[in-house]
Amino acid sequence: MALVVLPAGAYGQTAHPPALRKEARALRIEARAAPRIDGRLEDEVWREVPFLADFTAKQPIEGVPPSAGMRVAFLYDDDALYVGARMEARQPGDVPVRITRRDNFQSTSEAVAISLDTYLDRRTAYTFGVTSAGTRVDFYQPTDAETSRDLGYDPVWEARTTVDSTGWTAEMRIPFSQLRFTDREQQLWGLNINRWVPMRNEDVFWVMVPKNETGWSSRFGNLVGIQGIRPSRRLELVPYGATNATLTGARDPANPFDDGRNLAARAGADLKMGLGPSLTLDATVNPDFGQVEADPAEVNLSAFPTFFSERRPFFSEGNDLLQMAGFFYSRRIGAPPHGTASGSFLDRPQSSTILGAAKLTGRLDPSLSIAALGAVTDREYAQTYDLSSNGLGRVRIEPLTGYGATRMVKRFGPSGSTAGLMLTGVHRDLSSTDPLLAVLTRDAASGGTNGVLRFDGGKYEARWMAGLSYVRGDTAVLRRIQQHSSHFLQRPDARESGYYNPTRTSMAGYTFSWRIEKLGGRHWLWDTWGEVESPTFEINDLGRLTAANDIDAYVDVKYRENQPSRTFYNYSIGLSAKNGINFGGVRQFSSVSLSPNFTWRNYLQTFGQVALDLASISDALTRGGPLMRTPRILRVAGGFETNDRLATSLWGHGEYRNDDLGGWGYSLATGVNARPAGQWSLSIAPQYSRAVEPRQYVTTRSGGSAATYGQRYIFSFIDRSTLSAQLRLSYLLGPDLSLELYAEPFSATGRYYGFGELPAPRARTLRVYGTEGTTLARGADGGVQITDGSDNFTLPNPDFNVISFRSNLVLRWEWRPGSTVYVVWQQNRSRTDPLGGLVGPGRLWDALGSPGDNFFAVKLSYWLPVL
Repeated sequence: MALVVLPAGAYGQTAHPPALRKEARALRIEARAAPRIDGRLEDEVWREVPFLADFTAKQPIEGVPPSAGMRVAFLYDDDALYVGARMEARQPGDVPVRITRRDNFQSTSEAVAISLDTYLDRRTAYTFGVTSAGTRVDFYQPTDAETSRDLGYDPVWEARTTVDSTGWTAEMRIPFSQLRFTDREQQLWGLNINRWVPMRNEDVFWVMVPKNETGWSSRFGNLVGIQGIRPSRRLELVPYGATNATLTGARDPANPFDDGRNLAARAGADLKMGLGPSLTLDATVNPDFGQVEADPAEVNLSAFPTFFSERRPFFSEGNDLLQMAGFFYSRRIGAPPHGTASGSFLDRPQSSTILGAAKLTGRLDPSLSIAALGAVTDREYAQTYDLSSNGLGRVRIEPLTGYGATRMVKRFGPSGSTAGLMLTGVHRDLSSTDPLLAVLTRDAASGGTNGVLRFDGGKYEARWMAGLSYVRGDTAVLRRIQQHSSHFLQRPDARESGYYNPTRTSMAGYTFSWRIEKLGGRHWLWDTWGEVESPTFEINDLGRLTAANDIDAYVDVKYRENQPSRTFYNYSIGLSAKNGINFGGVRQFSSVSLSPNFTWRNYLQTFGQVALDLASISDALTRGGPLMRTPRILRVAGGFETNDRLATSLWGHGEYRNDDLGGWGYSLATGVNARPAGQWSLSIAPQYSRAVEPRQYVTTRSGGSAATYGQRYIFSFIDRSTLSAQLRLSYLLGPDLSLELYAEPFSATGRYYGFGELPAPRARTLRVYGTEGTTLARGADGGVQITDGSDNFTLPNPDFNVISFRSNLVLRWEWRPGSTVYVVWQQNRSRTDPLGGLVGPGRLWDALGSPGDNFFAVKLSYWLPVL
């Protein structure tokens, strides 16, 4: 190891420009002398290279030497970088060996990781790690923060380990074809090395960033000595073949689309190709995601959709590069078809077929990064069958659609500030007479700019974002968009008048936000933020927008102590306040909260929150109707988490709340993570919630008073209960062969009572049915019969009792580098009853006996490194 002086502008900007940086040297070897990757360091070349041995602990005590020694060395040839590492044990048998699946860094095994800033931009890094059990870990770090990790990065490389009585040894081979770097004769890369020792909660670094300071890649030392290598042209092809069967439960023999087995087969391919030294093209044709875990079950009674995370590998890898304030939500691509079809029996695809997709990522120069994605989904049809006419039909429910998104980010300034530009677009092949014009836009576009100004080496940051949106289509779909829960522009008492236009064929909107933060310092941190979304801002064709028409502000102040004391390892106490209004000046929410967080000396974490939501006015409760007051809500929450690096760890969370309209609720969740043996891991997380909501929307119907614009906005109390348990069980036969089970029994009930209607805009109380000259009766079927003067109407029974069971069993075998076999068994069982009683534990077992489908699939992929 040596210390070197590096001018700040030599190879790129540096957010933390220390005068002296550590230096490590890689030794060049001939290809024939390359070490065998066996985790032993017995090859002659390892005796010729100098090893690094100067490491510093960050945890549990910052700045002290590690409790046991370690040493790391680097070799390279024309094709790859080789890493050799030896980690000593403090006492014999002190190294745990518990196998986990690839990329599981939260393991009870020790781990060593190498982080490489190959562009020397002092902001990004590639990290390669291996646990003492031989499990590989790899991720890309797109920003200058240690916790910034893109686990979708999945390169092809090798690592092996061995464990003995005095410690453990690791060897890695990282092909240069799996890295991006600038094409120059002499390479200079940023470098850091990390060892994690879970038995002692010890975190050791070659370059240790103090807890009270910011930065990661900007603090790296330098890896020198690599020269005469060139970026690979990198052409890799991964074809796949898959077959599956869906065994239907409770099959109707009259259904011509279901033979009880539903066999299918498909094939496709993924391509990865280098375009010059710094750009990579990833493409996929007819991709298959049968091995992807199902989304968790839920019963959503709100006006707003739930956005689930992306799990499909092609879209999750590098997804963060295309993120800017929700402008890109990759799950829009391949989503369920939007059109409708009717018949006695339907054969309707569950998702739109992705014909092909491609993304381009990399650098145009060392300080300018780019990411672009394009995809095309096919026309989709529903097959229909009518029993009365014995006729088959075919209805198009999704058009041919093209999606595109691109983003560029430029780094500048001595602290590593950035400025970015983003554009997205969607085009659908819709003719002027297409029935789908009523539900889908023809064109949608959005774009904007954002950036981060960093000061004082990243201690302070100022962020901004500004964007525009535009959608174009038939008047019917534009009315639907304006009336959707993300806008509700049709509200009859809206002060922000002039935005709703039922005859428009296009709509444009805007958004902007700002944020100023103090991120570093020993004790005091603060954060202030604001965001504006115009009423006509719309990005849901390719983005993610819950609600527009918002002007929100937030401020947070936190006191923290990171220096261990006799009682606490660290603690923090935060105070925050939030406020939001719409463009009509209506205050939609205001809240204040106090959040203490303590980590004790035994690494037990305890945390809590006390929050008060002030009474406000909602522009969404009536689902497009007039404004309605919301109650004051007091919430108290708390929880604990034991040391998750132990063989068995526990956690628990709880919350209680009540409001001034008679509502209340509580939720309890707990979990255990156990690793009973080196190859087994188990986690189970049961959750229970019970709540009485005083303002549950039921429906809107005509016949109301003039005060409510001739409509009845009907609400009720609802007594809800939910019980679920998520189970994960893994058995690892080796680092590259795993059997994993995910199962979730789920039960939810809801009992509606206390029906009434909104008497006037902004009212706090309801006009309760059964009073004020009205009558209410429940029928034998649970229907709600209401009489109000001469107006008699019946509401269908809204009570529900839902049970479901979802499971996913996957055998995954990486049978050769980059080539994988998947064997999948999925279950999806469910039942709904018009009952509203409270859920009990027995209902979870009932879910196992509910009717449902079984899906079986086998998928084989083969990695072909063409160049």
